Amino acid sequence: MIFIRKALNEDGKIVGSVRAVCNDDTAYIGKLIVHPDWQRKGIGTRLLLEIEQLCQRERCELFTSTRSTGNIKLYERLGYVSFKETAVNDELRFVYLEKSCR
Repeated sequence: MIFIRKALNEDGKIVGSVRAVCNDDTAYIGKLIVHPDWQRKGIGTRLLLEIEQLCQRERCELFTSTRSTGNIKLYERLGYVSFKETAVNDELRFVYLEKSCR
């Protein structure tokens, strides 16, 4: 099952969105994006919390680049914990984070 949430500005334009693919006991969260002009306003936090609530799974998982320190801080602030890192190439690593969602 796929869930999507979006954030709109006062003109009805999309300024952020998030997607989750849910199966069994895990919600795999991906594509959390917020337009640069709208970042640091709580939109990413709200979208992530909404998709967690919508999915109603035991566990939530997501990943990002180790270079995305701002994203990692957001995820950790919301209770996510790193459990794995993988190398994509010599310059890029992904970090996987999880959270108990119930």
